Amino acid sequence: MNQLERPKDEEDQEESECHQDNSDGTNNNNNNNRRKTVCPAVGEHPLQYNYTFWYSRRTPSRPASSQSYEQNIRQIGTVASVEQFWRFYSHLVRPGDLSGHSDFHLFKEGIKPMWEDESNRSGGKWIIRLRKGLASRFWENIILAMMGEQFMVGEEICGAVVSIRFQEDILSIWNRTSNDQTTTSRIRDTLRRVLNLPTNTIMEYKTHNDSLRDHSSFRNTKISL
Repeated sequence: MNQLERPKDEEDQEESECHQDNSDGTNNNNNNNRRKTVCPAVGEHPLQYNYTFWYSRRTPSRPASSQSYEQNIRQIGTVASVEQFWRFYSHLVRPGDLSGHSDFHLFKEGIKPMWEDESNRSGGKWIIRLRKGLASRFWENIILAMMGEQFMVGEEICGAVVSIRFQEDILSIWNRTSNDQTTTSRIRDTLRRVLNLPTNTIMEYKTHNDSLRDHSSFRNTKISL
């Protein structure tokens, strides 16, 4: 079976809970060493990393701040296997059906979708702007590629975001190290491939440090063709 192919047997199974803490007290960025709250059930196909879904919504007229953003973002579920993902995902509203200023985030368990998070602080994100009507399909493609480890950049990928706005929708994928040009270029090229983007598609990159400076996710980006 393809790693992320929808399983034929969709019978509900109880998700087992597990707790895997570092017994030696070390603090490293390996997501496999983070405390896991969900484990695959017996017979399920485990993902390489656990992933957590988040949802956020805010009123555009209100000024954004780190504190208000953290108050608006809500964790909605964690998955550890292919089967858990499809059961959870099948009950979620598709991004294209969201209204207003809304975001879905899918990040490795233990990483908050915030610029200030320790895993994100030195990183950045690739940004793809979409015309309305494409968000649901592109979002599914990008998260399947991410969970299926198609980017081939080790632990660099932190998560992905789909942002629903009034005149356009925006996809972004976050990585840990913004100054590693080899890695960021590989992520860009993989995005082009998995999303089947036309060769003239404009892609933008922005470091999280720049976002912290100008308090913006999508302004003042660097253009890549």
